[in-house]
Amino acid sequence: MKNTFIKTNNVKQFISLMDEVQKLPPNIPKLALVYGDHGLGKTHSIIWWATRNNAVYVRANNEMTQNGLLKAIAEELDERPYYMMQENFKLILKHLKQDSRIIIVDEADYLIGNKNVIEALRDIQDMTGVPIVLVGMKLIDKKIARFKHFEDRLYKKLEFEHFGVDEIAEILEELTELKFSDDAINYLATRTDQFRQLVKLINRLEKLSNTNGINELTEYDLKGILNERPSIKAVQKIEKLYA
Repeated sequence: MKNTFIKTNNVKQFISLMDEVQKLPPNIPKLALVYGDHGLGKTHSIIWWATRNNAVYVRANNEMTQNGLLKAIAEELDERPYYMMQENFKLILKHLKQDSRIIIVDEADYLIGNKNVIEALRDIQDMTGVPIVLVGMKLIDKKIARFKHFEDRLYKKLEFEHFGVDEIAEILEELTELKFSDDAINYLATRTDQFRQLVKLINRLEKLSNTNGINELTEYDLKGILNERPSIKAVQKIEKLYA
């Protein structure tokens, strides 16, 4: 499999959002929400962007408190966090006013139930003007609606969408040397529309193809490999792969 970062439509829209939110005038709140089902490449895409744009990337967890979040942000700013929450808040404000950096909080679903954490993020944005982007699962936009004072400040929401046939064909071309017939690509589109699943399947297909010298995969081959259409040919391929 090729070690290639693919700029899917989701990635392109995310890049556009990041460019847009950073160019907003001072009087517009720079808060954004990125969300979508698991397996669509949100975290991979966001880390890719964050490392290339000197962004502060923080990953939340189910035990993260308000001070825990502030400490994580301070550490990502290469600051030594304090024990007291208020001191950490002041430290972050001081740093960001001198060195403005976008803040991205991944797995933000874990924070939605804590009003104080949400308000801390809002206050950081208000007092420093730095863009803050929350990233979460598909229903986070509904959960965050409970915090009207925060939702009203959201500049834009971006939902990562599942892939269609054309994008799956593009991903296959970018990630692997394997060839797929048109009916194979159409069949894949009915079985997987998530990036993570597609990568796992490509890895499996490459191993099988290398073992059996397969040059092009058809719909018939895929059905046999995925055990959805048992056949002697498919069984032989699988038996060789795991022999």
